[in-house]
Amino acid sequence: MNSSPTSGDSYREAVGFFMFTSQGIQTAVRVAFGARVTRMMGRTVVPSLVRSALAMALASSAQAADPSSQIGFIDVADSIHFRYISNNDFTGRKYFPQPMCGGVAILDADADGRLDIYFTNGASLPDLDKSDPAFHSCLLRNIGDGQFEDGTDAAGLSGQHMDFSFGAAAGDFDNDGDTDLFVCNAGPNVLYQNEGDGTFTDITAGSGLDEKQKDLLSVAAAWFDYDNDSLPDLVVSQYTFWNPVTDRRCATSEGKELYCSPQTVTSVPHSLYRNLGNGRFEDVTESSGFARARGKGMGIGIADFDRDGHQDVFIANDTEPNFLYMNGGDGTFEEAALYYLIAHNDIGARVSAMGADAKDYDNDGWVDVFYNNLQHQRHALFRNREGTLFEYVSPSTNVGVSSNEYSGWSAGFIDYDNDGWKDIYSANGDVDYFGDNSRQHDTMLHSVRGEHFEDVSNLLGPDFLHVGYQRGSAFADLNDDGFMDLVVTSLGEKPRILLNSAGSGNHWLLLDLRGRRSHRDAVGAMVKVTTASGRRLYNHVSPSVGFMSTSDRRVHFGLGEEGAVHSIEITWPSGSTQTVEAPVVDRIHVIEETSDSSDSSTEAR
Repeated sequence: MNSSPTSGDSYREAVGFFMFTSQGIQTAVRVAFGARVTRMMGRTVVPSLVRSALAMALASSAQAADPSSQIGFIDVADSIHFRYISNNDFTGRKYFPQPMCGGVAILDADADGRLDIYFTNGASLPDLDKSDPAFHSCLLRNIGDGQFEDGTDAAGLSGQHMDFSFGAAAGDFDNDGDTDLFVCNAGPNVLYQNEGDGTFTDITAGSGLDEKQKDLLSVAAAWFDYDNDSLPDLVVSQYTFWNPVTDRRCATSEGKELYCSPQTVTSVPHSLYRNLGNGRFEDVTESSGFARARGKGMGIGIADFDRDGHQDVFIANDTEPNFLYMNGGDGTFEEAALYYLIAHNDIGARVSAMGADAKDYDNDGWVDVFYNNLQHQRHALFRNREGTLFEYVSPSTNVGVSSNEYSGWSAGFIDYDNDGWKDIYSANGDVDYFGDNSRQHDTMLHSVRGEHFEDVSNLLGPDFLHVGYQRGSAFADLNDDGFMDLVVTSLGEKPRILLNSAGSGNHWLLLDLRGRRSHRDAVGAMVKVTTASGRRLYNHVSPSVGFMSTSDRRVHFGLGEEGAVHSIEITWPSGSTQTVEAPVVDRIHVIEETSDSSDSSTEAR
């Protein structure tokens, strides 16, 4: 790692390969994606068909690429029959929330062991009506062999009784083993309970989550256990008060209509709900200290930033200082972003912070933060200095230069090539059509040993480089081959389901952690992997990623060329620790928390 100031005072002073487009390769990869993959509880998942098919296709090409960069993404959405597009009802009249449409959530909706995909949608304006199927939400059921089918109506998730929807938070709020859904709306938010048979029931009424203030626009949400009582609580990033009747009209000096600036609307506190059990929640926004800060909330990152055993919350704000809620362990939080130097960028500017993620990108054991911004504001990477402050490292890591020309929305850390270093993904597209550069492609910044990042977007294939108004995104290993895939929405279009072609040959682990003393989803569980050579890698359970989205909650580790792992060490939200000795690599391991509080060793399944 490059040397840099370590003390608060000193820092304050310094403040894959090219994817060919031939039909042969596209067909080979799609066939590989459709190959049966052994689902497992400790059994080997065999990704060889994917890699073999791709290798055969590439072998016929004279343009061999560097093996270390042999990764690309293929969009398989066109092979799936479904009608969903991200529909913000843009018909000429511009309403304030229209640019924020198309949330994504990854979850196993029907408990069959396969990851399904849920999309939120807009509504007709100004009546905020969803009765037209063009505005319905969508659930794509993973039916195996790389195939999906539209299971929206059968699951009861069309959402036609809601209004304009934004983010979705997937999580098992009742610890019954089935993943539930919370959907953020312009009007009343909705809590769907998973019935365990692939269907969902709206249980919002009487839950305590139905007491939202009128016209409060909710953008994103995340499940986590802030008080360590083994019941997942809920944080919601709120943006402003809005309704179509009072929606403002804004225009250029020439009379061209524009979306009004965020600075024209009122900032509001974000919300925190305590899970009381039995489907009941208490609004603790006031008593927890959340109400003392007002912002315009976008992405949410959950982590124990100071490693005191309590989960903290980062919320990116649009044109307002960002918030860092540090958990006091007594049911209260202190908003301390200014103290930790993460409220602004390096020049103290307020920016249009959008999607956010909290992960340890440099493998030093401390969780860092990334969020993206709109064009010409530079995406922001903050390195956690051992829980004392955050250092803005966008300039020194090349993140600033690589991102300046893009308007980012969703974002996150993803080790797309399994080399053991977390890369940075950004879903891009301007707020509105301002010219030829408004429709933008996504970007992938490849981590070079956690020291700096290189833009490798042009190496990831034409499907990755699709231009549009990208919005929500989520990461998941959809086919269980050990390589992370991407799901991305774009305004006015079908989403892209981007299969990672998995051509690097690097090893991996995918850990499905299940709490017993902790809440079942184990959000916040810290994991350290030590390889046979002594290399240490860090990650944690953190499905709240990006903008309006929920990613695969399983913990992914790329291992590079390391073919053996010495141990996996887990610190659960309950505070208990657990060690798994010599797990087999290139597998998905299900690890259940031990029932006692002592440090224990166990075998993965």
